[in-house]
Formats: sequence, structure tokens, C-alpha cells
Amino acid sequence: MLNLSHFKPRFWDHRDAAAGPDRGHFSFRRKWMMIVAFTSVVTLTPLLVMTLMDYRLTRQALESEAKMDISRMVSNTWHSISLVLSQRRAALEFIVRDNTLADLLAPGRLDAILANLQGGMGGFIDLGVVAADRTVQAYAGPYARKGSLMDPAACFDQAATNGSFIGDVTVRQGQNHQLVLAIRHDLEIGGFFILRTTLDAGLLDGPVLQMALDEGDDAFIVNVQGILQTPARQYGHRFDKVPLAIPATRERSRTLKTVDQAGRSIFVGMAPVPDSPFLLMMIRQESGIMDIWFKPRMHLIGFLLFSIALIIVSILGVATYLVNRIHAADQRRVQALHQVEYANKLASIGRLASGVAHEINNPLAIINQKAGLIKDLFTINRDYAGNEKLMGLVEDVLASVRRSGAVTRRLLDFARHMEPSQEEVDIEAIIRQVLAFMEKEAERRCIAISVAVPEKIPVFRSDRGNLQQIFLNLINNAFAAIKDGGRIAVTVARQGRTHIRVTVADTGHGIPEADLKRVFEPFFSTRQGHGGTGLGLSVTYGLVAEMGGAITVDSQVGTGTRFMVSLPLEPPQMSSATACAVDPPRRSAAVDPIKEGKMT
Repeated sequence: MLNLSHFKPRFWDHRDAAAGPDRGHFSFRRKWMMIVAFTSVVTLTPLLVMTLMDYRLTRQALESEAKMDISRMVSNTWHSISLVLSQRRAALEFIVRDNTLADLLAPGRLDAILANLQGGMGGFIDLGVVAADRTVQAYAGPYARKGSLMDPAACFDQAATNGSFIGDVTVRQGQNHQLVLAIRHDLEIGGFFILRTTLDAGLLDGPVLQMALDEGDDAFIVNVQGILQTPARQYGHRFDKVPLAIPATRERSRTLKTVDQAGRSIFVGMAPVPDSPFLLMMIRQESGIMDIWFKPRMHLIGFLLFSIALIIVSILGVATYLVNRIHAADQRRVQALHQVEYANKLASIGRLASGVAHEINNPLAIINQKAGLIKDLFTINRDYAGNEKLMGLVEDVLASVRRSGAVTRRLLDFARHMEPSQEEVDIEAIIRQVLAFMEKEAERRCIAISVAVPEKIPVFRSDRGNLQQIFLNLINNAFAAIKDGGRIAVTVARQGRTHIRVTVADTGHGIPEADLKRVFEPFFSTRQGHGGTGLGLSVTYGLVAEMGGAITVDSQVGTGTRFMVSLPLEPPQMSSATACAVDPPRRSAAVDPIKEGKMT
């Protein structure tokens, strides 16, 4: 399973312990989120808006282009159908103007005219002359209609009223699909007659079938009731009713967007055939139009998604880098302030210790002088010289004076090195000097302390006061972490030619893994409420960094903790900013800190 904690920035779980419980904590995580959110909105909004505008404009352009294409195809087919019907109507008008009624009623005249029409124009099935009383007076064609009444009656009525008539496509038993065309001709002597013809419905099918339709398109002719007059690909057979709304007004051609019976968005082109009940319709699916846009633009969409992902990753990376820098600068600032505060406290303690030592040394000198005088007097006087009890008491007083003097000398020596200075130092002597302060507590708690220097460590130049503070803090922490009867092991060894390494290991309770990465943070302490301030290790880390060294920690709960301090044998030359840098090292695997084989 992927462990996301490795990718977590250092500031993510930062808590400003110095802010106190009653003050709001400064959240670097919230600042990071604000930077990411604001930058993402500012960066991605124009890109997304432009993408949506491009999509909308392109969609409108494609829809407009599709409507124009449909209008063009419908218009061309409409012209073809109108031409077919107008040519046949013009042929009938020419016949009635070129022939008198008597000529048309003459035997064989209509047959001759029909033959010429079939040979010249095609599509004519029969030809008939109908009197004003609907009686068929002359007929040429395959059906015997002479003397019968014109059928249907609506054909005669509309032709007589409007001057012409084009009927719907019909079919009769044994006949092909056909439609009726009739015109009225007025006689000079008064009255009128009707010249009618039956046309093959294929005249309508041909122009529709010749339309260059794409897959999914459909085209057909319907009448005013929406009944198919030509076959359709998807909307049924001839004489089926199409499941689309037929507009009531038929004055002009138009293309509109609507929805079919399946809920699909479609474009419909319509053109009414003049002087007829026919309406030419063409259907195109919108999905087919948008496929034309989507397919070639999938690469562009992929590039857009890649660009967005790249922008987001860049924003996350830059925001993390900037907030990390801010966090590190803030840590350096806090570290510097705490180090100054800690140094001031230690200087005050040093001055106090120096004053106390001087004040104690004066009476100690008097006590030592008087006790020596008493001893000399007892030695001279034979009555007391042999009194072992009295001589023993005097020796006890002198031993206590010497012990107190040793303590005050340590205090004075410690106080003299509070101010920064470079001098020749013996690392082993400094460590033993610091351990001397803890000697009585170690005896009282039965804590075993060992110092191992397996090889010769050269004297080197460094800051004695800083070294004393570093090891005093580490040893104090070790004493606080172990129980009575525990062990503390200090090992000094060479680390290459330019460094030495001092290891302070204890058998205490250990540090939990979750706290290891925070042990060097200011005010972080595992002893909250038990005298821990959280400044010791933070200041120690700053002092080690100031000296050009490094400090790392290994710990295992229930086994113990090991601090390893690496120090250069030559004092570094660095700026004050570098000296205050806070960059806690990553810990290595937990080990048993007391095992002899791992102490060096």
C-alpha cells in the first residue's frame, strides 16, 4: 500500500506550540490551501472559460453549417420536385391551348398526345377530358373510364374552383403508386372542361432517392396530414404517418431543431412544394453532427486535460516550495529568538553561579584556614595528637571544604565559558566535566554512566561553552528519560579525518515514532507537565548547526534512545542565517542504543 506520509510536507502538521492555548495557531496548511486554491482559480478559470466559449462557438458553427447543408439539399431537391410537377402541369396547359375541345374529343387524338407525352417527358399513365358535369368525355390510357364520372370528386371540385389540382399519392389494386394532376380550361363560348392525367409516383421518389444522405439521415415527402408519400429510411413506409409535428403554415422553407419520438435531438429541414399538398422533409441526427466535432478534437481534449494536470502539479509544487521556505524562515526566526532567550537565561544563571561561588569561596577559605590551624594545634599538643576521633573530625571538615571548593570551581569554570569564544578543547574532558555535575544524582538513582573513548581524539578548536551546553542538555534528557537503575553510555570516536562523533545512549522509555520528527522543534516536549520546556533539544540542534555539525536521533519505545552528534575538527566559516538554519534530519532505523557493538 502506498504510504502518502512520505510525500507530506514538513509544514503540514506544524503546530505553533509557543502560541499558547488561548491564541490562534498560524496554520501553514491553511495558507498552502489558500495559495493553491487562489492560483488554481486564477490560472484555470481563463483556460476553462476559453474552452467553454470555443466549445459553444464551435457547436454553434457546426449547427449553423449543418442547417445550411440541410437547407441546400432540401432546396435542390425541392427545385427538382417542383420542376417535375410544373413541367407536367405546363404540358397540360399547352395541350388545352393548342387544341380545341373538339380536337381533344376527336377519336385517337388523346392517344396520340399521350404517346407523345410518354415518349418525351415520361411519367404519364393516362389522359382524360372531363366535362363540367364530371363526365369523362374522352380518355386515353390503360383504364376504361370514358363515360364514367371523374374520381375522386375532390379532384374535380378543387380543379374547378382553384384552376388546378394535384392529389395525394394513391394505389389501387393491380396498379402502381400514382397521383392525379388536373387543370381547368375555360371555353370562349362559356363553360369549362377539365384535363386530367395520372402520373407515376416515381416522379416524386426519384429526386428524394438522389439526395446525398449521410448514415443516419432521412428524407421523404409527406402530405398535409403527415402521411408519407415516399418511402423513408427510419420513419416508416409509404402511407405511414410520421411521428413528427407538421407545421400548419407552409409559406416558406425552413430548418429547425427539435426532438424525435425517442427523445433524440434532430435537425429538420422542410420545404413545401408549391401548388401541391406535398412537404419535403429531411432529418439529420444532432449526435452525428457532434461526432464530427468530437472525433478530431479528442487529441485537443487530451492535450487540454494534460495541460490542466500539468498546471495543477506545478501549482502544488510551487505552493509547497514557497510555503516550505516560509515555514523554514519562520522556524529559523523562532529558533534564533529561542536561542537568544536560552543563552540569556544561561548567562544569567552563569553570573548567578559565579556570584554564589565567590560568596561561598570566601567562608570556605576561612573554614579551611581555621580547620588547618586547629589540626596543626592538635598535632603540636600531645594531649590531642593521639586523639584519633578529634583528628578524624578535623579531616572530615577539611574533606568537605575540598569537596565544596571543587563544586565552586566547576561553577566558576562553567560560568567563564558562557560567552562565545574559540579555544583549544579536549572533548573527553568536557564530557567528564559535565558528568561531574550529575554524579550525585547518578549515585542516588543507581544510574550507571560509562564514557568510552576507544581511540585518541585530538584537541581541536571550538566553543567550550557551546559544547558544555550541548552535552549538558543531552545528558539531562537521558537522566529524565531513564528510571532508577538505568544506564547511560557516552562514546567518542573519529568520523573520518575531519569529524568526530559523540554518541549519548540511554535505556529510557524511548520516543514514539510519531514524535521523532518533531523532537528538535521549539517547545516540543514529551514531558509536558513534568518540567519539560521543549527548548533543550531545539537549542542543542541550533548550537550543533552553528558549529558546523549535525545531530541525529534513533529511538525505540521500551528500549531507549541514542543521540549522535557529529562535530568538525576545524571551526566552520558560515553566515548567521546558516547558523540559525532549522532542518531537522530524518531518523534512521531504530536500534538498541546500549549494545556495545553499535556504540561507535
